[in-house]
Amino acid sequence: MEGFTVTLMEKALKWLAMDKNPVTHAEVQRLVDAHNFDELGKRLDERIVFGTAGLRARMQAGFSYMNDVTVIQTSQGLAAYVIEQFGRNAAVERGVVIGHDHRHNSSRFARLTAAAFLTQGIKVHFYDELSHTPLVPFGIKHLGALAGVMITASHNPAMDNGYKVYWENACQIIPPHDKAIYNIIERHLEPKSWDILLVDDHPLAIKSLPEVREAYFAAIKQETVTPLPPPGFKFVYTPLHGVGLLPMKEAMNDLGLLENIVVVEEQALPNPDFPTASFPNPEEKGALNLAIAGAGINLIPLVIASDPDADRFAAAILDLDVVDPNPTYTILTGNQLGILFAAYILETYTGDRSIMAMLASTVSSQMLGYMAKAEGFIFEETLTGFKWLGNVALQLREKGINALYAFEEAIGYMFTNIVPDKDGISAASFFLCAAIHWADKERLTPLQKLEQLYKKYGYFESHNSYFISPSPAKTRNIFEEIRSLKREDEKFPKYVGKRLVLRWRDLTTGYDSGTPDNVPNLPVSKSSDMITCWLEDEIRFSVRGSGTEPKIKTYIECKADTREAAKKGADEVAVDLEKEWFRPFETGLKKPQ
Repeated sequence: MEGFTVTLMEKALKWLAMDKNPVTHAEVQRLVDAHNFDELGKRLDERIVFGTAGLRARMQAGFSYMNDVTVIQTSQGLAAYVIEQFGRNAAVERGVVIGHDHRHNSSRFARLTAAAFLTQGIKVHFYDELSHTPLVPFGIKHLGALAGVMITASHNPAMDNGYKVYWENACQIIPPHDKAIYNIIERHLEPKSWDILLVDDHPLAIKSLPEVREAYFAAIKQETVTPLPPPGFKFVYTPLHGVGLLPMKEAMNDLGLLENIVVVEEQALPNPDFPTASFPNPEEKGALNLAIAGAGINLIPLVIASDPDADRFAAAILDLDVVDPNPTYTILTGNQLGILFAAYILETYTGDRSIMAMLASTVSSQMLGYMAKAEGFIFEETLTGFKWLGNVALQLREKGINALYAFEEAIGYMFTNIVPDKDGISAASFFLCAAIHWADKERLTPLQKLEQLYKKYGYFESHNSYFISPSPAKTRNIFEEIRSLKREDEKFPKYVGKRLVLRWRDLTTGYDSGTPDNVPNLPVSKSSDMITCWLEDEIRFSVRGSGTEPKIKTYIECKADTREAAKKGADEVAVDLEKEWFRPFETGLKKPQ
């Protein structure tokens, strides 16, 4: 214990020596004075992990969290890596793009990031106003930059912030870049510049936001067909206290729909405290309540939303088939929206389908794959996250395949011709064009269109959930126990409940019973757990340990001839998995409230 305390005090003194921010400096000093070693351990023992999403954590003092020190250290390491990969000449000529949202400290962190790059002689295209996340990857693409950083924590709670990194192809970084950057950060830990004003007048600092914005909206306009809305058409929009309103209005103006938008005034302006949404994620229960209530008063048929950094998109539809004196709105799931986008793209695509591709992550709906088989386009499945969807889409394009679109069940949608990352503003533009198109050509609402698609391709119902794990070690133990449910002479367990396992894919151990050589087609990672099973009755599910939260996530989907049968199948497997695999009363896992 004494050695532990000495080591911890050394780390605390090291922090105090390098931190020039009076607020976070005082935080650690108070903990030292109070001999609060438990809290000091939480703050200082582990360095914040730089992963494929960059950084994301609570804003407070300590090497484990988001603050000036960790932002400067990360930026110094990333700047050194850019020079190592591309050379100094390219760093000066092409530079990097840096943007930020409205969260507490976002502007400050962006300025400190810019100072770290400028200090190392790298050009910085600096967005000196609030921007939504897709403008950073779009800026990389438009300006030909080497990399980009967006300061945002997306839809996390108010006290979190993050540091999102993109590479020269305008996609989020994937291995091995993440590990290489983490290693080089370790060699650049002493902060060199705290000058938040350096970016204002440095000769290598370029204010590129107006040019990038203009090109971005031109790209959306080029990719969408200007709709002719019916008389009286209205839709409700909420940016959930984020930065989405300005770009949404600009995009709607280009589509001729600016007069049709009804904004949720209580959530219209950027507010880093998110006063009406403690967890500002459109997927969260209750997040769209204000917007739906406002729409219901005037029977406005469509409600749309973006998350605070406007890279995700959600929608709710007035259900005209429900007989009820009170308006009933159905919030579309991420999978349902993903399929509606795919259907619209397919209907309006005039090229050769045999060389056109759409993508989805492995935890998203299988329905896109069934559509591909029926309609003759290419379907590609990737690992979870747009870092994979974007990179794989670009790789397909290098092979001459027109990868137009990708989605993930967590309400993320990518239109590759605009930007190879999820984009809530592009998604809103496409969705409104689609809704107006179906109303005009087929007299269908998006809900009715979805029903038409189910009748054609089959009903797909999901049961997605999670268990809260007490620790990473417990998560790893759970997965090892799952793998041990097999007999000695078997490669994997043969049953889940009463259903036979037809195929077993383990992206941790690198085994896939469904490939000729038993090697998975998707990348394998021993540092993360993910198992996917195909069962009888056209059921597929994946379970994985979350990379950003203390959770084990489950994604179950069943295909059937009726909605009721599909839902029954997915629900039954959820019960079987809880009973046989997760056993919360024995393992200490907790179910969501």
